Amino acid sequence: MRYELYYWPEIQGRGEYVRLALEEAGASYVDVARGRGGSEKMLALMEARRTPPFAPPFLKAGKLMIAQTANILLYLGEREGLAPANAAGALWTHQLQLTLADFIVEIHDTHHPIGSGLYYEDQKKEAKRRAADFIDNRAPKFLRYFERVLEANRGGFLVGRRVTYADLSLFQVIAGMRYAFPKAMKRLEGKHKRVVALHDRVASRPRILAYLESPRRIPFNQMGIFRHYKELDA
Repeated sequence: MRYELYYWPEIQGRGEYVRLALEEAGASYVDVARGRGGSEKMLALMEARRTPPFAPPFLKAGKLMIAQTANILLYLGEREGLAPANAAGALWTHQLQLTLADFIVEIHDTHHPIGSGLYYEDQKKEAKRRAADFIDNRAPKFLRYFERVLEANRGGFLVGRRVTYADLSLFQVIAGMRYAFPKAMKRLEGKHKRVVALHDRVASRPRILAYLESPRRIPFNQMGIFRHYKELDA
């Protein structure tokens, strides 16, 4: 099967978690909106009368159209071997992904605490307060949680002894945090060595490494979830 991924062509965003899973699986896929006329096709599919996606990313897999990042990864986890085959393991992996989704929302809200429809410049004062609380309280809480999960599992991964899509997503979060908050991450990483080791382990996997070094990997920029503003990186 050749998958069709639909996501905005200029940013990593939430689509990147799906891209990482497809790349690690060695799956055949096309990043539709990055091709000629792809954005128009994506927007047209969002106007479908039956089961339309609310927003990208969404994945076309044969006759299936699957939206929401965690939902897409739940599907790919089973189909592409990126999650345990047993129900308990599959649900645990999904639970970790949903926790990461909460983490990602909080990261985004450091630079857009009032509203996504406003420019950052319209909410800089609020963003500075939000980012300070995030760095001091929320980020350490999430990182401690994943540190504990890794310590309990003892396999070098979040679930079992093999990489899952949750590991790939945690890698992306750490990479993004390093871009957005380089100063803060230097302090935080020393207290969360298992999380950092997981990031490095995922980054060195052959398919992921090849992807990261290819033009398929969109660079971090000031339009995505992870944005670097010097004044927020206290």
